[in-house]
Amino acid sequence: MTASLDTSSTRAVSRRIAAVTESATLAIDARAKALRAAGEDVISFGAGEPDFPTPEPIVEAAVAACRDPRNHRYTPTAGLPELRAAIATKTARDSGLAVEAAQVLVTNGAKHAVFQAFATLLDPGDEVLVMAPYWTTYPEAIALAGGVPVAVGADESTGFRVGVDELDAACTPRTKVLLFVSPSNPTGAVYPAQEIEAIGGWAAERGLWVVTDEIYEHLVYGGRTHHSLPVLAPDVAERCVVINGVAKTYAMTGWRVGWLIGPDDIVKAATNLQSHATSNVSNIAQAAAVAAVRGDLSAAAEMREAFDRRRRTMVRMLRETTGVECPEPLGAFYCFPSVKGALGRTIRGRTPQSSAELAELVLDEAEVAVVPGEAFGAPGYFRLSYALGDDDLVEGVTRLQKLLAEAT
Repeated sequence: MTASLDTSSTRAVSRRIAAVTESATLAIDARAKALRAAGEDVISFGAGEPDFPTPEPIVEAAVAACRDPRNHRYTPTAGLPELRAAIATKTARDSGLAVEAAQVLVTNGAKHAVFQAFATLLDPGDEVLVMAPYWTTYPEAIALAGGVPVAVGADESTGFRVGVDELDAACTPRTKVLLFVSPSNPTGAVYPAQEIEAIGGWAAERGLWVVTDEIYEHLVYGGRTHHSLPVLAPDVAERCVVINGVAKTYAMTGWRVGWLIGPDDIVKAATNLQSHATSNVSNIAQAAAVAAVRGDLSAAAEMREAFDRRRRTMVRMLRETTGVECPEPLGAFYCFPSVKGALGRTIRGRTPQSSAELAELVLDEAEVAVVPGEAFGAPGYFRLSYALGDDDLVEGVTRLQKLLAEAT
């Protein structure tokens, strides 16, 4: 008689990793690129990536670093000393947060910093309050660390901003961390100073840790200002981890340099983890990052001006689109319109019942790639990046308009 196999011991992929879903934004972008490579005229609003080249002085710093033999060897896990110092200086300059170089850990992009932060802070069962709609990676990073993401939702009626009352209602004895993001991906929400003060003060009273992602700090519009939570809420500063990087401000998504800033013991523990996971970040990319954060923000200002122009164009056009309602984003480079008015209607023989089904239809029929709201914990919405060329933006939204106008 043949013994039955214990499937739990023969499973190839662990339950922990099998539970991880593919990044929806990268999946949409990859599919769009594959269709373009196959000759299809696809316009993608999927990836959150500036369409500008990295500024030339930053590139030249990397070229020079390639020729320096010191960069051909391992360097300290926590980052090049000159980069950690430059990040500390830049942080004080841009947000008013005074930190020491020893409080900085350089990571393989800001996404890696997010994973490092939650892996360092969370024990199994610890809960993290996640303001929704949220970036797709946050819940995955929390779950991989053994934590439990608890979504606290908001919609366009509040400008996609969550208040203290909603956070307090979601808080339990198991809550350890509040994740705070402003400007927001995917909604473009920007929290005003008084709301940040209130949220930070509430977190301090509750004895929570705060992880705050400031990657879009320089992309705010309409006279709005970015405020750093630990600056406005100093009572929680000693229990705060700040995430940032060069990707968005300096058009350096492919260089993969981010960082986390936090208390000494958190940074030391996260550095120990990184020493086993990746060792140091590429020295060439770090040298480029030194040039970026030491330089001025003139290139970032030019990009912001272009993004602002595209933002206003996209909002206007989406508001003219059948079945779509588009609130005005005040930061980052995304619109997050409701497409609920287009659901349940027939378009070219198909009747999408969800924003995910509608996104598939839009890609198939209009050759326009968008990310459905399901990826961000907000069914019924689309995320469209306006970090692409003006002509492509207008053409892509025009295609969407024409397709949705056919709905019956």
